[in-house]
Amino acid sequence: MDKKYTIYRIAKRGLAALFMILLFSKSVMAQDAADNDVATTVNDLSLGLNTVWMLLAAMLVFFMQPGFALVEAGFTRTKNTANILMKNFCDFSFGSLLYWAVGFGIMFGAGGFIGMPNFFNIDFYDSGLPSAGFLVFQTVFCATAATIVSGAMAERTKFSMYICYSILICTIIYPVSGHWTWGGGWLMNGEEGSFMTKTFGTTFHDFAGSTIVHSVGGWVALVGAAVIGPRIGKYGKDKKSKAIPGHNLTVAALGVFILWFGWFGFNPGSQLAAATEGDRTAISSVFLTTNLAACAGGVMSIITSWLKYGKPSLSLTLNGILAGLVGITAGCDLVSPIGAALIGGICGVAMVFSVEFMDKVLKIDDPVGASSVHGTCGLLGTILTGLFATEGGLFYGGGGGFLGAQTFGTLIIGLWAAAMGFIVFKGLDLIHGLRVPARIEEEGLDIYEHGESAYYS
Repeated sequence: MDKKYTIYRIAKRGLAALFMILLFSKSVMAQDAADNDVATTVNDLSLGLNTVWMLLAAMLVFFMQPGFALVEAGFTRTKNTANILMKNFCDFSFGSLLYWAVGFGIMFGAGGFIGMPNFFNIDFYDSGLPSAGFLVFQTVFCATAATIVSGAMAERTKFSMYICYSILICTIIYPVSGHWTWGGGWLMNGEEGSFMTKTFGTTFHDFAGSTIVHSVGGWVALVGAAVIGPRIGKYGKDKKSKAIPGHNLTVAALGVFILWFGWFGFNPGSQLAAATEGDRTAISSVFLTTNLAACAGGVMSIITSWLKYGKPSLSLTLNGILAGLVGITAGCDLVSPIGAALIGGICGVAMVFSVEFMDKVLKIDDPVGASSVHGTCGLLGTILTGLFATEGGLFYGGGGGFLGAQTFGTLIIGLWAAAMGFIVFKGLDLIHGLRVPARIEEEGLDIYEHGESAYYS
């Protein structure tokens, strides 16, 4: 009897223990499921916030298109305004279609020098964000590079030829150099034994595109302006430069304000994330450095033009603000507020002297100063990042490796853009001619090229 009772007690306790184990296991499983649900929800919210931030930034960069249109129109003459506005619409329209069809695949496809083409396909690339949204974000940057060229060659270029070279910029020139950097190509290859790590110990850095976007557009613009030649009346028989004033600096000033506003999507948006504390800190810092550089560029261009020409020039001030914005775009994530102000100020001063050098020494007629603002200051700002970066910069004890990588990267990309620009413009000039006849140039491109004018009195 005692033995049976003992067995009964053991069985009873065993069943109780088993019940407790099952109950605990169920509780643990329920807790794990709840934790997984919470983690999934947090991840979904983070991805959603990052996606919205990326698309909002893309909207701001898109809004830079009317900014470029107004700056270019204001700095040129009334008789060519419709032509200039038309070109800016075509930049984005043609550029969006072509970058989606061809350029995106070349820029982000597999490969070291050039990406493997993926025509009409965007699903091959995983950025961690929706592919369609990432394409839109990259498209607005591509359109910016194409738009820069328009201003330097304004008032004398055939509209048909403009479309041709804009197509080539969006499908070849920009995507290939973009692949070297943002697309994971050789300038950004940080693997052990790669060219950049063996040569400089680090990779090239261009956070938002001082070189990749602005310098590429600037050097293509410079070559295009040189190949097509100056506007009629720009240089007299004595070879001295004559000013050809723009028709509306009010419109140009509004354009610069729009570009300044859009740049807060251009630079902070390149963070591509806003969900974590680190992202929020980074975005806020980039906002600050971007704004300080713009202000410093404007102030220093005012001071420089005042000292150099006896009066503070509005047109140079407008370009000085843009020069500061272009210059800070490469290192806006790496420099301190003081470094940002110095980079912007240096670019503002350099722009004034660059405009004069190209106009009076090189005899290159650039109506809006695009090659100086975007080419010169894009190159200068990228190199200055190698000096002022708080991590790796020469002035912060980083040695010369990072400075060397920055200098090499911006020069090699500049050579690529200039060489390809020369081939494209020379080829188009030989095949069909880049320039409109003298009579059309003198009377204005609006009526002859488009059959309508932007202004009717």
